[in-house]
Amino acid sequence: MAGLQTGPRGPVPGTGRFLTAAQETEVRKLICRSTPDAYGLPFALWSRAAVAVLIEQSCRVRLAVRTMSIYLARWNFTAQKPLRRAYEQRPGQVRHWLEKEYPAIHDKARRQKGAIFRGDETGLRSDDVRGRGYAPCGKTSVVRPCHKRANVGLISAMTNKGELRWMVLDRGITAALLITFLERLIRDTGGKVFLILDRLPVHRGRAVQDWLAGRRSQIEVFHLPAYSPELNPDEGLNADIKQAIPRKVPTRSREALKRNLIGHMRRLSRLPARIRSYFRHPTFRYAA
Repeated sequence: MAGLQTGPRGPVPGTGRFLTAAQETEVRKLICRSTPDAYGLPFALWSRAAVAVLIEQSCRVRLAVRTMSIYLARWNFTAQKPLRRAYEQRPGQVRHWLEKEYPAIHDKARRQKGAIFRGDETGLRSDDVRGRGYAPCGKTSVVRPCHKRANVGLISAMTNKGELRWMVLDRGITAALLITFLERLIRDTGGKVFLILDRLPVHRGRAVQDWLAGRRSQIEVFHLPAYSPELNPDEGLNADIKQAIPRKVPTRSREALKRNLIGHMRRLSRLPARIRSYFRHPTFRYAA
């Protein structure tokens, strides 16, 4: 029986590699720290070719592109669709919002027993068709949307408790339409409203500010850092709408598109758990 026992075979793990452990650690840090263009590399994302060039530049070791698959798998790196962040965004402002501004708004709302709403606008087009459909191999299916484009807008606001308020817009948002929505929000909430919006010019316009000035006991409006939609949980609702509506029967008129939108929003209004689920996204979790 002692002769049947076997021990480890082959080379000792870690031997025969072109990079040392310290070099591998340094390359991983560089990849996680920034995108290739920050290091002067002619790539937008970290592909195998980009990593090979980075290794050659930082470690003076030239490796084949196919070898990068082995290294990336060993480092537990996978190919992923990147998140989009605006170049104009200021990380310092985002940190200040997360660490200072939003906690202050939360504490103020709790003291005054108010409700914190997150609001945003979105739009739908009749020629937007999404999703995939099965078809015989080599015979791609054809969908026939109407290219006489019809548009419908929506303004909405929601809380982390699952409350949802919305209003359909027949045209782009204006100060008058925003004020109408705010009046309805105050009336339906029954308490003080703390509303968080982005920095769209109409949100900060003179007409809206003058209207808010005389109603500070009923509503206060705050603004997210510039170019930071990932901090607004209402973007989760917008994504839900733009995935659900275009998967239905293609609409060929504004009336049909509007009916589909109203039907979907009425359904969501009866699903507070669905609204709360948007706050579980990693970038929205701070507001949960």
